[in-house]
Amino acid sequence: MQSYTRVLVAIDLKDSSLHVALRGQNLARASGAELHLLHVVEYIPVDPMGDNMLPPTQLIDELVGAARLRLTGIAAQLGESPSICSVEIDGVKAGIIRTAREKHCDLIVLGAHERHGLSIFVNFTEDAVLHAAPCDVLAVRVGAGEAGKR
Repeated sequence: MQSYTRVLVAIDLKDSSLHVALRGQNLARASGAELHLLHVVEYIPVDPMGDNMLPPTQLIDELVGAARLRLTGIAAQLGESPSICSVEIDGVKAGIIRTAREKHCDLIVLGAHERHGLSIFVNFTEDAVLHAAPCDVLAVRVGAGEAGKR
């Protein structure tokens, strides 16, 4: 089996993010691979006629800044340099796939959230990434009782 050389960990910045990042870091270390952490900010405009709306560029800058701060905090918890972190503005699925291609990654690691009720019919990020990825994809199960395991 060929080992991985570049591992991209796509993080949604939810409570389970550290668990997913740890899995990616462990795989990268075991393979001697480069580790990259990614968060994609998906900008969805709100009512443009609303009174309390921030200008789009200011809102995006705030979202990106907050995501970058949170992502570098996760890198620090892993003992990694902030230089492995990137925050992109795009559709989540498209941003992950584009970044994996640009960085020539051979593994994408992301969280797979539990589905209940009607949500089983919705095309979740992990499904879309799996079918469009230019490389292997590891979906780390996260949910009740899973996020705390290491």
